[in-house]
Amino acid sequence: MPVTRAKNPARALPATYFELVKLFPLTHVRDDAHLEAATAVIDRLLREDLDEGGREYLDALTDLVETYEAGHVTIPDAPEADVLRALIRASGLTQPKFARQVGIAQSTISAVLNGTRSLTKGQVVTLARHFGVSPAAFLPA
Repeated sequence: MPVTRAKNPARALPATYFELVKLFPLTHVRDDAHLEAATAVIDRLLREDLDEGGREYLDALTDLVETYEAGHVTIPDAPEADVLRALIRASGLTQPKFARQVGIAQSTISAVLNGTRSLTKGQVVTLARHFGVSPAAFLPA
Protein backbone atom coordinates (compact mmCIF):
# COMPACT_ATOMS: atom_id res chain seq x y z
CA MET A 1 0.00 0.00 0.00
CA PRO A 2 1.51 3.35 -0.98
CA VAL A 3 2.27 5.87 1.73
CA THR A 4 0.49 9.14 1.29
CA ARG A 5 1.91 12.21 2.82
CA ALA A 6 -0.23 14.79 4.53
CA LYS A 7 0.11 18.39 3.54
CA ASN A 8 3.10 19.99 5.17
CA PRO A 9 2.09 20.62 8.78
CA ALA A 10 4.93 23.15 9.01
CA ARG A 11 3.23 25.39 6.49
CA ALA A 12 4.69 28.73 5.79
CA LEU A 13 3.70 31.15 8.50
CA PRO A 14 4.08 34.91 8.32
CA ALA A 15 7.33 36.24 9.74
CA THR A 16 5.40 37.64 12.71
CA TYR A 17 5.15 34.14 14.18
CA PHE A 18 8.92 33.66 14.18
CA GLU A 19 9.55 37.19 15.46
CA LEU A 20 7.31 36.45 18.42
CA VAL A 21 9.03 33.11 19.06
CA LYS A 22 12.37 34.95 19.20
CA LEU A 23 10.95 37.40 21.76
CA PHE A 24 9.28 34.75 23.92
CA PRO A 25 10.06 31.13 22.93
CA LEU A 26 7.23 28.58 22.89
CA THR A 27 8.33 26.14 25.58
CA HIS A 28 6.49 24.34 28.36
CA VAL A 29 5.68 26.71 31.20
CA ARG A 30 8.14 25.79 33.96
CA ASP A 31 6.98 27.69 37.03
CA ASP A 32 4.80 30.51 38.30
CA ALA A 33 7.29 33.20 37.23
CA HIS A 34 7.31 31.79 33.69
CA LEU A 35 3.49 31.63 33.82
CA GLU A 36 3.33 35.30 34.80
CA ALA A 37 5.63 36.27 31.91
CA ALA A 38 3.61 34.18 29.43
CA THR A 39 0.36 35.70 30.67
CA ALA A 40 1.79 39.20 30.20
CA VAL A 41 2.67 38.33 26.58
CA ILE A 42 -0.84 36.95 26.01
CA ASP A 43 -2.44 40.07 27.51
CA ARG A 44 -0.34 42.31 25.26
CA LEU A 45 -1.14 40.28 22.14
CA LEU A 46 -4.88 40.31 22.89
CA ARG A 47 -4.81 44.11 22.63
CA GLU A 48 -3.18 44.01 19.17
CA ASP A 49 -4.62 43.47 15.71
CA LEU A 50 -2.75 40.25 14.86
CA ASP A 51 -2.03 38.75 11.47
CA GLU A 52 -2.18 34.99 10.90
CA GLY A 53 1.30 34.45 12.32
CA GLY A 54 0.46 36.39 15.47
CA ARG A 55 -2.79 34.47 15.93
CA GLU A 56 -1.00 31.11 15.50
CA TYR A 57 1.61 32.15 18.06
CA LEU A 58 -1.07 33.36 20.49
CA ASP A 59 -2.97 30.07 20.13
CA ALA A 60 0.17 28.03 20.84
CA LEU A 61 1.19 30.13 23.85
CA THR A 62 -2.35 29.98 25.23
CA ASP A 63 -2.30 26.18 24.93
CA LEU A 64 0.98 26.02 26.86
CA VAL A 65 -0.42 28.26 29.62
CA GLU A 66 -3.63 26.23 29.84
CA THR A 67 -1.65 23.01 30.16
CA TYR A 68 0.43 24.43 33.01
CA GLU A 69 -2.60 25.88 34.80
CA ALA A 70 -4.52 22.60 34.55
CA GLY A 71 -1.80 20.86 36.54
CA HIS A 72 -0.62 23.61 38.87
CA VAL A 73 -3.27 26.26 39.47
CA THR A 74 -6.43 25.68 41.48
CA ILE A 75 -9.25 28.16 41.29
CA PRO A 76 -11.44 28.22 44.39
CA ASP A 77 -15.18 27.90 44.00
CA ALA A 78 -17.05 31.17 44.03
CA PRO A 79 -20.05 31.53 46.33
CA GLU A 80 -23.39 31.36 44.50
CA ALA A 81 -24.06 35.01 45.39
CA ASP A 82 -20.86 36.11 43.61
CA VAL A 83 -21.67 33.99 40.55
CA LEU A 84 -25.21 35.34 40.36
CA ARG A 85 -24.06 38.93 40.91
CA ALA A 86 -21.51 38.66 38.09
CA LEU A 87 -24.02 37.12 35.70
CA ILE A 88 -26.68 39.74 36.46
CA ARG A 89 -24.13 42.51 36.02
CA ALA A 90 -23.02 41.03 32.69
CA SER A 91 -26.65 40.91 31.53
CA GLY A 92 -26.92 44.67 32.02
CA LEU A 93 -30.29 44.36 33.74
CA THR A 94 -31.46 45.81 37.02
CA GLN A 95 -32.44 43.35 39.74
CA PRO A 96 -36.18 43.93 39.26
CA LYS A 97 -35.99 43.50 35.47
CA PHE A 98 -33.81 40.44 35.85
CA ALA A 99 -36.16 38.90 38.43
CA ARG A 100 -39.14 39.37 36.09
CA GLN A 101 -37.20 37.92 33.17
CA VAL A 102 -36.30 34.69 35.00
CA GLY A 103 -39.50 34.40 37.01
CA ILE A 104 -37.87 34.48 40.45
CA ALA A 105 -39.09 37.01 43.02
CA GLN A 106 -36.85 40.03 43.38
CA SER A 107 -36.85 39.54 47.16
CA THR A 108 -35.40 36.05 46.61
CA ILE A 109 -32.72 37.38 44.24
CA SER A 110 -31.87 40.10 46.76
CA ALA A 111 -31.68 37.61 49.67
CA VAL A 112 -29.35 35.32 47.65
CA LEU A 113 -27.13 38.27 46.74
CA ASN A 114 -27.01 39.33 50.41
CA GLY A 115 -26.11 35.79 51.50
CA THR A 116 -29.18 35.34 53.70
CA ARG A 117 -30.70 32.67 51.50
CA SER A 118 -29.55 29.95 49.10
CA LEU A 119 -30.95 29.07 45.70
CA THR A 120 -33.25 26.07 45.45
CA LYS A 121 -32.50 23.30 42.94
CA GLY A 122 -35.27 24.59 40.71
CA GLN A 123 -33.89 28.11 40.80
CA VAL A 124 -30.39 26.83 39.99
CA VAL A 125 -31.77 25.00 36.94
CA THR A 126 -33.74 28.08 35.85
CA LEU A 127 -30.72 30.36 36.18
CA ALA A 128 -28.38 27.90 34.47
CA ARG A 129 -30.75 27.67 31.50
CA HIS A 130 -31.20 31.43 31.37
CA PHE A 131 -27.47 32.14 31.34
CA GLY A 132 -26.47 29.10 29.29
CA VAL A 133 -24.12 27.77 31.97
CA SER A 134 -23.85 24.51 33.85
CA PRO A 135 -25.86 24.31 37.07
CA ALA A 136 -22.51 23.46 38.68
CA ALA A 137 -21.58 27.15 38.34
CA PHE A 138 -23.92 27.84 41.27
CA LEU A 139 -22.96 24.82 43.39
CA PRO A 140 -19.90 24.30 45.59
CA ALA A 141 -17.60 21.51 44.51
